[in-house]
Amino acid sequence: MIATAAATATKPIRCACYCRVSTEGQADKDFSSIDAQRAAGEAYIRAHAGRRWEVAPTHYTDAGFTGSNTDRPALQRLLRDINAGAIGCVIVYRFDRISRSMLDFTQLLARFQAAGVEFVSVSESLDTSSPTGRFARNILMSAAELEREVIAQRTRDKIVAARQRGRWTGGPVPFGYDLVEGKLVLNAEESERIRAIYNLYRQHESLRDTLAAVRERGWRTKGWTTQRGVVHPGRPFDKTALHRLLTNVVYAGKVACHGKLHDGEHAAIIEQAIWDRVQQLLRANGRNGGGIARNKHGALLVGILRCRPCDAAMVHSHTRKGSRLYRYYVCGAAQRNGWSTCPTKSLPAAEIERVIVDRIRDIGRDPELVRATLEAARAQRADQMRLLAAEMTGAEREAKRLRTAATGGNGNGHGGDAEARHQELADAEERLAGLQQAYVTIAQSAINPDELARLLAEFEPIWDVLLPKERARVVRLLIQEVDYNGVSGTVGITFAAGGIKTLVGETGKQEVEAA
Repeated sequence: MIATAAATATKPIRCACYCRVSTEGQADKDFSSIDAQRAAGEAYIRAHAGRRWEVAPTHYTDAGFTGSNTDRPALQRLLRDINAGAIGCVIVYRFDRISRSMLDFTQLLARFQAAGVEFVSVSESLDTSSPTGRFARNILMSAAELEREVIAQRTRDKIVAARQRGRWTGGPVPFGYDLVEGKLVLNAEESERIRAIYNLYRQHESLRDTLAAVRERGWRTKGWTTQRGVVHPGRPFDKTALHRLLTNVVYAGKVACHGKLHDGEHAAIIEQAIWDRVQQLLRANGRNGGGIARNKHGALLVGILRCRPCDAAMVHSHTRKGSRLYRYYVCGAAQRNGWSTCPTKSLPAAEIERVIVDRIRDIGRDPELVRATLEAARAQRADQMRLLAAEMTGAEREAKRLRTAATGGNGNGHGGDAEARHQELADAEERLAGLQQAYVTIAQSAINPDELARLLAEFEPIWDVLLPKERARVVRLLIQEVDYNGVSGTVGITFAAGGIKTLVGETGKQEVEAA
């Protein structure tokens, strides 16, 4: 044991010189930046031979890789060698050679520290073994991060300025155009199809009828191929894709920027008069742009009724014959894709609503059903929390990846790509925040069995005195989803655990106030 300890004390420390350049061209020069970085690192190691340092025989070189992420082959090989105990110190010429991301940099240093590995930046005299070195490291990396954010802001400003001049700044190429040297150029065959679709809508004045005509002709959306060669074939039009096509300002020769339209550099496919007429028809036909329609008839199942065969929401609608009002729920997929595609199509609203209310009443009359409902709600709550936890993990990983892509890089990307990355990042962070809020809400939705039994037992007398809109809200609190199978004629109900708890709290508060 003593001999082994002595041998360990005198064992040399292998130092890895990690080198990186952002472009292949820098590495192809006779005496490249890579050679200069390695020479400086090896000289530094020899100058500190008294610390028992020696140059590791393996070269760790990443040529043509950005420092905005850690997805680099030589860096990953270095980390594996560190884990194997083959490296005792990492030397770089400048700190941003190993990372331009503050988060990645600190995580790398944490891994070095956990493995007992020192880190040195030659040009900044940065040595993490000293307090001064750690302080200098944080200041330098904060400055680098600020520089990246400034560059990202400048990129966004350039994109805005380009759009205001009518330039195409990137993203999926619209149907009807090809991208040639960064500019939109008319595709003769596709542009004729765009004109035909606009004329079909002017003829039918209905999205559903126009969609049927488009599908009858076998027309599909535009296919495209990513820079990595992944092919995305065109797909059959649905109602959403058709509406997007009919409202795309590009076809009128315009470019949108911050809610304003600017004359584009590209040629228009649709004449302005025709474009204006189509927009007028769309507005007249009541398309609400995705907003929530008012539930003026007190429909109980708005937002929770789904067509199981189509896995699509069923929307509430109505018609009048004389003075009588007839309400029904219609499968959204049938509306988009045509009636022949759906076995359910539509349901009389009063009948399906009566079935759901009777189910709730039956539960309140049977203690065994109350117990089974409680157990099902608890199991559902646990499943929801597990799924949300998994989704949050994935969303956090995706947000980190997009954050790196949006703010990092070597500045060689196209402006449109940069804008698309920033928009993807904003969407990912919004999704993550929504998942986190949903998790907290469900976590706080534990149900008291006695309160649930009392609520369901009192459901019938409470229901009788509620107004139609109040009844709709109660149903949506109690029930998360109703599935109707038009093939078998069966109904499935998923109760909402959090909604039950909310309703219990509200009814309890009302009783206290009444007393």
